[in-house]
Amino acid sequence: RMPMARDKVCVVIGAGDATGGAIARRFAREGYTAVVTRRAVDKLQHLVAQITKEGGKVHPFGSDARDETQVVELFRQIETEIGEIEVFVFNIGGNVRFDIRDTTARVYRKVWEMTAFAGFLTAREAAKAMAPRKKGTIIFTGATASLRGGRGFSAFAGGKHAVRALAQSMARELGPQNIHVAHVVIDGAIDTEWIKANFPERYNAGPDAILAPDDIAETYWQLHRQKRSAWTFEMDLRPWKESW
Repeated sequence: RMPMARDKVCVVIGAGDATGGAIARRFAREGYTAVVTRRAVDKLQHLVAQITKEGGKVHPFGSDARDETQVVELFRQIETEIGEIEVFVFNIGGNVRFDIRDTTARVYRKVWEMTAFAGFLTAREAAKAMAPRKKGTIIFTGATASLRGGRGFSAFAGGKHAVRALAQSMARELGPQNIHVAHVVIDGAIDTEWIKANFPERYNAGPDAILAPDDIAETYWQLHRQKRSAWTFEMDLRPWKESW
């Protein structure tokens, strides 16, 4: 008897209502089973309903990406009960803004845990799953702060720089094993309720003046589809109106 075909899985760590959710929906439309995580599983209800309504398959998990025991168990459960992880997206934000004299040890450590440490823990487990099959795509969501620090962003830039370094190291190690590792620098405001509430002038600056989550997701899909003779490691995405 032929072994049963297993679901191909796209894991999105930090599947919020904007970018992460759009990525999960995009891959689900292509037949991938979306595994979406946030610390609080109830915050995934809307996304689960969207994917299900569109005819996709989705499994939500409440999981703290900073906790090694939870992360290891999450990936064990996915691989044994759901399917083979073919795509992994690390999409946790962690953006805070404090002048250096007002940045507490607790804030700095928490942002580092959410970005650098959580990125390491989850991507390591994804690599463990993909490497024996010699197939997969790993994408990290970066930010302007991945490339340069700015006033008030010592904690955020430190964490995002670390994620970029992690992605570079993994790309060099895993590329020869047919695993595509990419880092996407999101340089601009994303169309979210938070931006709408806090930066109304930017939100209302005209058509396509801020990043649309669905358009970001389309780029992630295209990255996954690339041929390995011309893989992209790093790319930046920004709206036409962004000054840079």
